[in-house]
Amino acid sequence: MRDIIQLLPDHVANQIAAGEVVQRPASVVKELLENAIDAKSSSITLVVKDAGKSLIQVIDNGIGMSVTDARLSFERHATSKIKAAEDLFNLHTKGFRGEALASIAAIAHVELKTRQEESEIGTHLIIEGSEVISQEPAVVPVGTTISVKNLFYNIPARRNFLKSDAVENRHIIDEFHRVALAHPNIKFQMIQNGNDVFNLPSSNLRQRLSHIFGRKTDEKLVPVSEETEILKVEGFILKPEYAKKSRGEQFFFVNNRFIRNSYLHHAVVSAFEGLIKTDTHPGYFLFLEVDPKSIDINIHPTKTEVKFDDDHSMYAIIRSAVKHSLGQFNIAPVLDFNRNKEFDTPYHYSDKTPVPPTIEVDRDFNPFKEKPASSSSGLASVFRRPEREKGGAWESLYTGLQSRGMETVDVIPEKEIESKTLFSAENKGMGRISSIQISNKYILIPTKGGTMIIHQNLAHQRVLYEEFLKNITVSQAISQRLLFPLELNFSTPDIEVLEKIKEQLENIGFVFSALTEESVEIDALPAMISEGQVYEILSRLIHEIKEDFPGDGFAQNDMLAKSMAESMAIKTGTPLGEEERENLIHQLFACKEPTLSPENKSVFYIMEREELDRKFV
Repeated sequence: MRDIIQLLPDHVANQIAAGEVVQRPASVVKELLENAIDAKSSSITLVVKDAGKSLIQVIDNGIGMSVTDARLSFERHATSKIKAAEDLFNLHTKGFRGEALASIAAIAHVELKTRQEESEIGTHLIIEGSEVISQEPAVVPVGTTISVKNLFYNIPARRNFLKSDAVENRHIIDEFHRVALAHPNIKFQMIQNGNDVFNLPSSNLRQRLSHIFGRKTDEKLVPVSEETEILKVEGFILKPEYAKKSRGEQFFFVNNRFIRNSYLHHAVVSAFEGLIKTDTHPGYFLFLEVDPKSIDINIHPTKTEVKFDDDHSMYAIIRSAVKHSLGQFNIAPVLDFNRNKEFDTPYHYSDKTPVPPTIEVDRDFNPFKEKPASSSSGLASVFRRPEREKGGAWESLYTGLQSRGMETVDVIPEKEIESKTLFSAENKGMGRISSIQISNKYILIPTKGGTMIIHQNLAHQRVLYEEFLKNITVSQAISQRLLFPLELNFSTPDIEVLEKIKEQLENIGFVFSALTEESVEIDALPAMISEGQVYEILSRLIHEIKEDFPGDGFAQNDMLAKSMAESMAIKTGTPLGEEERENLIHQLFACKEPTLSPENKSVFYIMEREELDRKFV
């Protein structure tokens, strides 16, 4: 039998390795930024075009590479970080596997320019698909400039699986944030499609957070600091009132390396127990410093997952550190044993019985008498009414009105403002519908052949979805003007998302008077939205757009309409009156597709009489 096992060619092996290391353009950004940090750079610039598909360029002023190092850096498993297996448990740098540049060069066109400070001439290297095209001396500045062009050009299947530019840009910015937060002492700049997106000067962590997430972030932060033999915790948590529906502002760093760890995340969440709503998530920026020998960061290709030797102790330390900060800064109630002695009762008063104060009143006081009865003592003498003029009966109050040319007018009281019901009554008169509500969730309607069961939340979603979709398309939404503009604070990345969908929101009925880097000012709202709902609706919309924002115009409108409908639909557990149920039913069956919700779930179910009869056989 002939042999069937063979060695893969180097370029094929590199492409397979690239599938693990380079999942999307953001993976390239992460690897290149970490290499620049390992090169002891004090200033790093990231340039991105077409969401990284056309160009990803990182420019640093680090130590640079020699001619030989520049060439060897693109070989698999070539690294300056480790020499023996034991070095894996004593890592103080970002990259160490030696796979990043080799994997990137296998699936893109790479251009490298580098020079060391002691060298007068640097190196210019061009690689395409793991093949070295040219390597020659060049006059370049100190440091390294690496450009990755046409990512996945030789693997079109991988390129087709990439999301829209908006989603890929979001992932790139997330990676940029993680690296920039971990190294506030380094100056970072990000240029996207020719626009300066971030320009972060060298600063401390608190200033770096404000530069990335907006100036309002500073007032939301609560410092956390704890040091033990096992773990040192530094950083900030967000005050409980700033908890969000999404998990955007949650960052764990271990030895300045961003990680994800659901177990430690639960430690932070448990510390906020009782301070935030059950459906919201706290924000935190926590830096953990541990002995490199106690962790294993070589368990995942992207190095975002680590394994700890004693994670139970770390859980307890993080939880107590967060709770201590919440109590220390009066965010949560605590027992204070440091008593202020000024509030203690003096010793010579300790045996005395407190005497309640007494009040004397004139029980004969009558305000309608010409001269109120005098009181020799007490409060009545202090608050005695002034004497009226003689003949000062109540008719005298109106004496002289006619002589001064003043006329009395009949005052017509304003009609009492009717409180808004949950649904409009425009469908009144279409015929009464007998219905009942069960469990504050379902609406039951008798039909000719049985009973119709309507899911009230899904039904209202369908009604709102079609209405929003029509308003976005036709741009004829009705707005209600606010007495005072509504100002909401968002982070800088969130404001960028709102700018992308501003036109669609205006078609729905929003009127924006100002849209700055950190806040949004709204003059008018859609008629069906109250002021209290605005922040929650926009926050959910921003979160869903960050997850996946389609590039097609109709798909964008469809996603916006779905998100708004789900946010505003009546929730399960909301009791509905007879008129509200009736209006919901009329509006549902006036829709183009009343049987399905925006997410294609069944809105109602008809139970035939025969099916009901079989239940009692």
